[in-house]
Amino acid sequence: MDVMRSAAARVSDSGHLNAHPSPAHPKILLYSHDTFGLGNIRRTLLLADYLGATYPRSAILVLTGSPMIHAFRIPPRVDYVKLPCVNRIRADEYEPRFLADCGEEVRCTRSAIIERTATAFAPDLFIVDKRAGGIDNELVPALEAMRRLATPPRVVLGLRDILDAPDVTGRSLRANGSFDLIERFYDEVWIYGSRDVFDAVAEYNFPPAVAARSHFCGYLRRHAAPRTAHGGSPRILVTAGGGGDAAVLVLSYLRGLAQVPEGEFQTVVVLGPQLDPETADGLRRLGAHRGDVEYVEFESNMPRRYEEADVVLSMAGYNTVCELLSAGARAVLVPRAEPVQEQLIRARRLAARGYFRMVEPSTLTPERLIDEARAVLASPPSPASRIDMEGLMRVRSRVHRLLEVRES
Repeated sequence: MDVMRSAAARVSDSGHLNAHPSPAHPKILLYSHDTFGLGNIRRTLLLADYLGATYPRSAILVLTGSPMIHAFRIPPRVDYVKLPCVNRIRADEYEPRFLADCGEEVRCTRSAIIERTATAFAPDLFIVDKRAGGIDNELVPALEAMRRLATPPRVVLGLRDILDAPDVTGRSLRANGSFDLIERFYDEVWIYGSRDVFDAVAEYNFPPAVAARSHFCGYLRRHAAPRTAHGGSPRILVTAGGGGDAAVLVLSYLRGLAQVPEGEFQTVVVLGPQLDPETADGLRRLGAHRGDVEYVEFESNMPRRYEEADVVLSMAGYNTVCELLSAGARAVLVPRAEPVQEQLIRARRLAARGYFRMVEPSTLTPERLIDEARAVLASPPSPASRIDMEGLMRVRSRVHRLLEVRES
């Protein structure tokens, strides 16, 4: 039996670890796609935290340009290298967030930092978020350089459940060379979702060689504390992730709330740190005269907010949906539909399976939001979710397998 088969045999078909340990102190490098919102860096930190707990003697380093990395609790055994920030302006187009008119300089700077960090750190495992080549293929020099190390790392691409509409994504993955890069540099592709909800391999028409190394891990469960009982008015949480495009949802809700007697609901609005300050001030003024509305700019512990709410009105970002499912929260999803349809597809698929209610962006009105909130409150609690939420456990098994084979 060759090395790969003998190592694989030590991981059971159920994904549970067998007795043989993998390296006790692995070095793990993670790259976080970081152009819009908070979802990518939150997912990366979740993985880093979980892997750090799995390998207590590990060294975990995160590469990210997220301007919010400093606001989160950095897990033990984890550090990060901050890259200059970029923004997505269209589906496959980026520009510097702060260093205006320095697009080429920022691209070269990011790529150089990544390459030097990767070769100096010499990781055992490199986990890349979302884009095989990174933003504008900035990872390619690092991927090539790590192949020349005495002991090259195992390299993994992690994808959320849905990227965009199938025709758009399939065309984009071919045009930007992602499939070729996966075949050339990557050992595995991890899809953080369920094939039953969205079969990315089929929908995006993965080539056979890429499909063969792709694994559906399941959604990434978050810690959820017991829900807290309370008296008084129903509690409604309104949140739009990082806040970069929060205005439409929050404005619609506040206009609807203006037609509701004060005290019918207790509302918490999480505006998000990336909401334009002038827009945020305008939204605060809309509810300033009411004693039943609380505004929060940024909440690093959103699961606590979900657990306290009777109804959540939110967008349909990947992390938000995972947290809602983990908390067993009752929610109305109001997805964005531009510049990519990821949230719209996710909300439709999950609403069709009865996990949440949703409002199509084209039908969003203040009255509709209030009606949906009341409908959720009047309905019985949803049955326990049957969706696959064991993503972290499967990631652990796959990491163990890859590290063990590399050690052998």
